[in-house]
Amino acid sequence: MNPTKPIRRSRPKASPRPQRKIPEAIPTKNYKESPIARFKTKVLRKKPAIREIVREPTAGGIIFRSTLDQKDIEILLIQDTKKRWTIPKGHIETGETPKQTAIREIGEETGLHHVDLLTWLGKIQFKYRRIDQLVLMTTQVYLVRALDDKETPTKEKWMSGIKWFSFAEALEMIEYEDIAKLMLTAKTKLRSGKI
Repeated sequence: MNPTKPIRRSRPKASPRPQRKIPEAIPTKNYKESPIARFKTKVLRKKPAIREIVREPTAGGIIFRSTLDQKDIEILLIQDTKKRWTIPKGHIETGETPKQTAIREIGEETGLHHVDLLTWLGKIQFKYRRIDQLVLMTTQVYLVRALDDKETPTKEKWMSGIKWFSFAEALEMIEYEDIAKLMLTAKTKLRSGKI
């Protein structure tokens, strides 16, 4: 036996190790951010500080017509780009009164030009953020009668839809609670016969 050479002993062959699965929670080389993480990044990211408060006065109308049997009314609603049903309205331009704006916007957004503005119903106030601005919007809302049954409403290109609804359907379809309340006020005024 040679003392300088190590003795080699044969080892029994071990069974091959099963390949370990990587848990889904551990990122792999092709790691992509989860949808929840992307959502948190977008929503919870720090927004720029508000540097300016902007007031935007607008005006519009709840447009109605009598049903064929004269027992109820129908309400004309427009559908915006986000598929929300609402009333036609828009910004008050320099030199315009809110009444003039309501009539102009109704003509532009619905194609109805034979209308009668009956009464003021109230105003809606809301705020939203536009990058570093806080926008305070006030909308003056009027009750408007469509005078010509043959005049067909036409939507502008940016709208998703325009449609006459029964009063009950319109209340269900409208996306904004404040407008729904003004619709109820309008129906009460019409029933009272004071308009």
